[in-house]
Amino acid sequence: MTCQDGFQSGFSVRMLPAKLILLATACVCVFTASASAAEKRHGLSAFGDLNYPADFKQFNYVNPDAPKGGRLSTIGTGAVLTFNSFNPFIRKDDPAQGLEFLFDSLMARAADEPDAVYGLIAHSAELADDRRSVTFYLRPEAKFSDGTPVTAEDVVFSFNTLRDVQRAKPQYALPLQDVMGADAIDPHTVRYEFKGENVRDLPLIVAGLPVLSKAFYDKVSFDRAGLEPPLGSGPYEVAHFKQGTYVSYKRRPDYWGRDLPVARGRFNFDELRYEYFRDRTAGLEAFKAGAYDLREEFTSKSWATEYKIPQVDSGRIKLLTLPDDSPSGAQGFFINTRRAKFADRRVRKALDYAFDFEWTNKNLFYGLYKRTHSFFANSELEAKGAANEAEQKLLEPFRDKLPPEVFGSPYSPPVSDGSGRDRRQLAAASALLEEAGWKIDSRGLRVNDKGETFTLELLMEEPSLEKIFGFYTEKLRAIGIQANIRNIDAAQYQVRLKAFDFDVDMSRFVLDVTPGPEIKTYMGSEAAKTEGSFNLAGIADPVVDALLDQVLNAKNRDELRTAAHALDRVLRAGHYWVPQWYKGSHALAFWDRYSWPAVKPKYDRGVNDTWWWDAAKAAKLAQ
Repeated sequence: MTCQDGFQSGFSVRMLPAKLILLATACVCVFTASASAAEKRHGLSAFGDLNYPADFKQFNYVNPDAPKGGRLSTIGTGAVLTFNSFNPFIRKDDPAQGLEFLFDSLMARAADEPDAVYGLIAHSAELADDRRSVTFYLRPEAKFSDGTPVTAEDVVFSFNTLRDVQRAKPQYALPLQDVMGADAIDPHTVRYEFKGENVRDLPLIVAGLPVLSKAFYDKVSFDRAGLEPPLGSGPYEVAHFKQGTYVSYKRRPDYWGRDLPVARGRFNFDELRYEYFRDRTAGLEAFKAGAYDLREEFTSKSWATEYKIPQVDSGRIKLLTLPDDSPSGAQGFFINTRRAKFADRRVRKALDYAFDFEWTNKNLFYGLYKRTHSFFANSELEAKGAANEAEQKLLEPFRDKLPPEVFGSPYSPPVSDGSGRDRRQLAAASALLEEAGWKIDSRGLRVNDKGETFTLELLMEEPSLEKIFGFYTEKLRAIGIQANIRNIDAAQYQVRLKAFDFDVDMSRFVLDVTPGPEIKTYMGSEAAKTEGSFNLAGIADPVVDALLDQVLNAKNRDELRTAAHALDRVLRAGHYWVPQWYKGSHALAFWDRYSWPAVKPKYDRGVNDTWWWDAAKAAKLAQ
């Protein structure tokens, strides 16, 4: 998960099938409601028809004539600090970035549609009348990089392996629990069967799973982390690496799918290289020195002040801001409600009132951000205004379990005067703590009726966040909370996060335009007790679980909006986090060696798989 003005969470969300920002959040694509059960479809989508016909040649956001060659050297969108494994599927260790380019799936995501996928390994799919099974028909020409064919047996093996909650990461395993099984009908046909009520998204969750080689994992233990390059069928394979320093992938000229419509004009670089640095400052200085070619800037101060350099003035380095129409998601200080001191929502609300966004944005972020209010920021799924009739109908059965404000305007964080000394907010925070039983003692510290001091530890791995954390802890101490920052290295940070061993952590997660079962890994009760899940706050609320089911059972986009709005109201009233900020755009800096299509994919950055090396620009830059 990537934070804006902070880049950790220790989780990578790009390795589940769809956008795979998310391959993780890409598991949201589903069937077209109007599709005939007997009809083989070249693609599948949720709530409507496909934008691309069966005979489409390429996606609209690519240049089909883009030249192949050159190198893209970057630090990656997550700015992860280290890696020690080439296995992105298991719970332990820290996988390298870019591994998604090694693995093909049955179908590939169209990044200009909310939730559509088109044939890759499978040329078509057939959905049963009752929507409780789907059959995929594989292309006989699909091959792994060692030349062996991709078969239905590999698809079944991949599903069974990634569904195993004891072995695979929760973001893979949990969404697959309602898939009853996968059967290889013949070497090129595989059938999945589903159970339960939330079957809407299951056909394309399985369509988006990476397909692994059974023969490879018969020889190499799936559970073993390590740096043995895996066998995949995708457009790239591991070339060179130095643990914790860089990893390089080379484009496969023999890639079996290079001429398919879903691949034409994509995967243009001969080499994709990801660099690793000990911190952001070192990474930025290395970029300025030409050690690598492209970075997305997540730190507002750096974007506003640190690119005023001769390389930019001369045009050797280009600065580009791209619109980001995908949901900006939820970034904030997530409060670990598994700990008793955070059980009272008034305490959690007080932590929100102690955070002064206006001062922070003005003084630390150069006014570049907007305040996040919702778990679905920058999205039509964000709740606004009083609950409408449809939302009221969904919420009414839970009225006795919900705060009255859920039915009015959704909770929004307080707005300070921006001075950094707004006593109104701190007074409101203090009052909430008093109500919750945390009184001020003779030392000026908050204590409960057992005499226990209210201590709070903010987990931090990146030194550049120190000013943000420091200002916040200053305000927490002003209301009597004994707050401290625990700055730890990347490896320890990730271990503690996966084990939920923290009080408060700053992270960001982003759900897709059409959330699927992966949403439960962020907010569901089962995920709250599953180590390594994305439910950092430990949200375990039967009302939330019921509304998650409503989101997953929506039959059209209107129903989806209604259910998401109701869910958003309940989550915001629960005060599970201190919401921070978003900006809804990509800030890119790169050495002028690249060109890109005229059209950007609406829901993706598009750099790694649609840009290309421009030989003329590169030659000019070398002069």
